[in-house]
Amino acid sequence: MKNWKFYNVLFIRVLLVMTLFFLCVFLIYKTFYYNAILVGAFMVIALFEMYFYIKNESLFYDKTLLSILQNDFSTNFPEENKKGNFKNLYMLYDTLKVQKQEQTSKELVYRSILNSIDTATLILEKENEEWDIFLMNDCFSNLFKVPKVSHWKYLKNYLPSLCDEIEKVEFAELKTAISIKIEAQDLQTFMLQTSHTKTYNKEYFIILLDSIQRVIEKKEKEAWINLMKIISHELMNSLTPIRALSQNLLHIVDQEALEEEDFDDIKSSISTIINRSDHLQVFVENYRKLAMLPTPNKVMTPINALFDDCMRIMTPILKAENIELINEINSSRSILIDKNQMEQVIINLITNSVYALKDKSEKKMFLSSYSENNRFFIIISDNGKGIDPAIKDKVFLPFFTTRKDGAGIGLTLSKNIIEAHGGYLSYQTDEDKTNFVICLI
Repeated sequence: MKNWKFYNVLFIRVLLVMTLFFLCVFLIYKTFYYNAILVGAFMVIALFEMYFYIKNESLFYDKTLLSILQNDFSTNFPEENKKGNFKNLYMLYDTLKVQKQEQTSKELVYRSILNSIDTATLILEKENEEWDIFLMNDCFSNLFKVPKVSHWKYLKNYLPSLCDEIEKVEFAELKTAISIKIEAQDLQTFMLQTSHTKTYNKEYFIILLDSIQRVIEKKEKEAWINLMKIISHELMNSLTPIRALSQNLLHIVDQEALEEEDFDDIKSSISTIINRSDHLQVFVENYRKLAMLPTPNKVMTPINALFDDCMRIMTPILKAENIELINEINSSRSILIDKNQMEQVIINLITNSVYALKDKSEKKMFLSSYSENNRFFIIISDNGKGIDPAIKDKVFLPFFTTRKDGAGIGLTLSKNIIEAHGGYLSYQTDEDKTNFVICLI
């Protein structure tokens, strides 16, 4: 309460009381008793006035501080206090009030965002070694038919399987699948992901739940959207010029007389239409290959024989491109596959490696294989330019290609063939090599 105006006023009051006191003593000394009593009465009144002045100032100060401590910013300052003794206190109060309003606004925005997302979200807050529910979004409440309770122990009455799973790991971070029964419905599987965070003296535990069926549907929808974009792009690239050329031909033949230049235009237009039609035919044929992949006709096939046939086709290409082949496959075992389809996969992957090595001065390709846990792995690697992180999610997308002469079905077709065999195709990129891994069970 360091305010000079307040101290000046208090000093004047103290000086007045002391003056009246010494005057009273002087009058008693001079035996002016009645005058001394009158002065003494004025001194008592001055003391009471000074007491209530200090009390009122202190009460206002304490009341304002208590409001700040309790986050109650509903108090209105009198105008005289905004400019008087409590000017600095008012500035502090007003600054904290604005900050509180901004914080409340942000909390409302965060809650609105959390309530708008379609992932079930639950945030717990630790209070005296007990977990309370800090926030439950609408998706969580609606999905699991749970009211927005405030305590963890109440939530256990509604979702015991979820709560038991989290308590079992002692509120540690985890990512797993969990089956939850919602009211009288059948068990449903969800992807459970939790995280732990601390801020100042608070501790929070975040729980996210996504329906696996919903995740699958979302991925399928995204895949269809991407596929339709590519198909639309390819169709428009051919149909637009065909339509323009057809209109031009119609305009030419509508003329009364045709000149030599008109016949040249007709030939050029028809040639272009044929080329674009051929391109469309190839595109549709490639789509048919993906959509109508035959069921693998599996027979026991020696691994060495499989790669010998593949390399018989690819070796001339590797030599022409000056690519050094390091073949570490030398296995006497056989695997149950459709040999023709598997040859197509290996040739596709080797062709991709050839393209990736185009701009390299030192070109190396590696073939290797190994068995582990009843699974057989084939790795085709190269030291080429690798896969750009920007397109890593599009590598297996139908018709997506970075090559000018590519159809964009090689990797997609290869992936479909491997999956039809009950395995999977993946890739790994590091600083030195890009590895495509075929896993067969």
